[in-house]
Amino acid sequence: MKKKMVKMILIILVVLSLIMLVRFYMLGNMSKTGKAPGLVAGRLSACSDTPNCVGSEFAEDHSHYISPLRYPASMAEETMDLLKGVIQEVGGEITAEEGAYLSATFTSSLLGFVDDVECRNDRAKHTIHLRSASRVGHSDFGVNRRRVALISSLFLKRANRANQEMSPTITKPPSSG
Repeated sequence: MKKKMVKMILIILVVLSLIMLVRFYMLGNMSKTGKAPGLVAGRLSACSDTPNCVGSEFAEDHSHYISPLRYPASMAEETMDLLKGVIQEVGGEITAEEGAYLSATFTSSLLGFVDDVECRNDRAKHTIHLRSASRVGHSDFGVNRRRVALISSLFLKRANRANQEMSPTITKPPSSG
């Protein structure tokens, strides 16, 4: 009797696991359709109520808020190229680039979930606003927040390095004597 009960529990667990796997596979396929929301009234879209999104445009949304990127005024021209390079370096595929707006997708390796990363360059304030969101599901286990932190960190390192390279260096004339 005990063996039959254990066998039944194992069968139920296997069936439930298969159902969950199929569900995740279907969600992964669903996330492949669609695209980033784009700009709304000149700003990146606000995050929905789900925790799988972060953004810098709406500081009053404390649970989703991340800091925007600030860059030196001297870098205004190459900022978007630098950002694009960083996004591609960390695995993003650029899907749209229109003036001060850039969007990219990131696809998870295991089940193929697609997340959107969007950037808006506010040239007047030397600021890049970011938004990263999962297309499907509820939680992302902090993936979007970590991704934006990595993009921000690499961008700021590269921007500081590029800004130092652009700064004129003062050399002392050779001493006479």
